[in-house]
Amino acid sequence: MIRTRALVAAALAAFLSAGAASAAEGGPLPHREKWTFSGMFGTFDQAQLQRGFQVYREVCSNCHSLHYVRFRNLGEEGGPDFSAAQVKALAAEYKVKDGPNDSGDMFERPGRPADKFPSPFPNDQAAAAANGGKAPPDLSLMAKARTFARGGLWFIIDWLPFIGYTEQGPDYIHALLNGYKEEPPKDVTVPPGGHYNEYYPGHIIAMPKPLSDGQVTYAKGADGKPVVPETVDQYSRDVTAFMMWTAEPHLLARKQLGLRAMLFLIVLAGLLYYVKKKIWSDVGGETHGLQPELHKTS
Repeated sequence: MIRTRALVAAALAAFLSAGAASAAEGGPLPHREKWTFSGMFGTFDQAQLQRGFQVYREVCSNCHSLHYVRFRNLGEEGGPDFSAAQVKALAAEYKVKDGPNDSGDMFERPGRPADKFPSPFPNDQAAAAANGGKAPPDLSLMAKARTFARGGLWFIIDWLPFIGYTEQGPDYIHALLNGYKEEPPKDVTVPPGGHYNEYYPGHIIAMPKPLSDGQVTYAKGADGKPVVPETVDQYSRDVTAFMMWTAEPHLLARKQLGLRAMLFLIVLAGLLYYVKKKIWSDVGGETHGLQPELHKTS
């Protein structure tokens, strides 16, 4: 019996490791990171979202858009939690194309909270021309659009309640931002305009390394030092959390609704069980009372 269990455990471990190896073929799998928003009871860290927005604004917004995010979303519950005055002042710093006016001409005006974040390029063609022939992708839904396969039976384990794994997108983005290598492997030839990244499919990515240590200056604490390290790893964590929020701005409300629904179903199941026992206990008594008469008849 013990030998059988050992063989089953060994086979399962081999299958999982083989699946992971096939999924990681050509490169390592992203590490599973710890996020405040993971799990059934996870929440967004508002300070981290604000730092992530700062990284996006100072670095990523030079090439990437946020088509599905409006300035007012930054002040909504569950997000970065900017005040109404901060949102209004932030929107006014941007120039938004509007019109036509009474003369039929388009014009620029200061942004308003209801406006979308303006794109860094007037159109996709201009974006592609400025970036080697391919327009940089929009980042609004990037955290949900990117994923990776862990292989083996992990796809079953990842769907299990309470221990499910749904943060493949954030883990991939974090790994990608930290996966640039100045010296690629000897057997890899990096073409002109390309960059080696060990986590990017095919390893050759057009986007140059976007982050470097000390690139973004964070707010200082009471001791005059940054509240968190100003490193590539920290920048990538913060901007990844921000992108997760842009992809699911109502994540916390959805989790709260799901938890209420589960509690309701548990209570309802208990009530139904009690009603069933109450009703069928009487029916069972009547049935047992008829059994002697049936025997006499026979």
